[in-house]
Amino acid sequence: MTSVYLYVPNVIGYIRLLLIVASWYVWDSAPVLFVVLYSTSALLDALDGIAARRLNQISGFGAWLDVVVDNIGRTMIWSCLAPWGWMVAVLEWCTFSCTHNNGAHWRDSFDNAPAWVKAVMANGFRTPVGFLVIAGLHVFPIVHYGMERGMLAWLNPVLQPARVLLAIGRIVCAATECWCIVEHIRHLDPAPAAVAENSPAS
Repeated sequence: MTSVYLYVPNVIGYIRLLLIVASWYVWDSAPVLFVVLYSTSALLDALDGIAARRLNQISGFGAWLDVVVDNIGRTMIWSCLAPWGWMVAVLEWCTFSCTHNNGAHWRDSFDNAPAWVKAVMANGFRTPVGFLVIAGLHVFPIVHYGMERGMLAWLNPVLQPARVLLAIGRIVCAATECWCIVEHIRHLDPAPAAVAENSPAS
């Protein structure tokens, strides 16, 4: 029996992590190589989910690893892109802490969410608004990096409006993350009435 740590999607996660480390190493010295390495890691994020479903190798560790690798990559890129980039990273890590106590099924815990959050999360993000949010999450920092480095100047007429759209996707994502954090905090302690009912003296 294959160890969960050697499941194909988890091995893909390890490869993604190595690509992120390599991209960080060439951040200043080779912008084109950075984009290739980082984008490859981001694209493999879709492949590990496909592999997990096709090979029936879904696991709590895999769900955890997938998001940890995502967060490490975006922490690196946002922290290097802007002085306030650490705030984006903090928001993502806080959201991770609040959602992944449900393990591999964390996406199934939005039954009581408002309609706009359900629209983001519906069908595994495979909706127009979900696609916009994922693009804002993954693509926006890469496009921002490329434009800041002057690599995409010839595409500016197209990328400027695209960057605005991607920024909107990231803002919607941030709003969803904030909802997850607030909802988690709201459920940390039981209501006073529930505490009284369950106390030994009652």
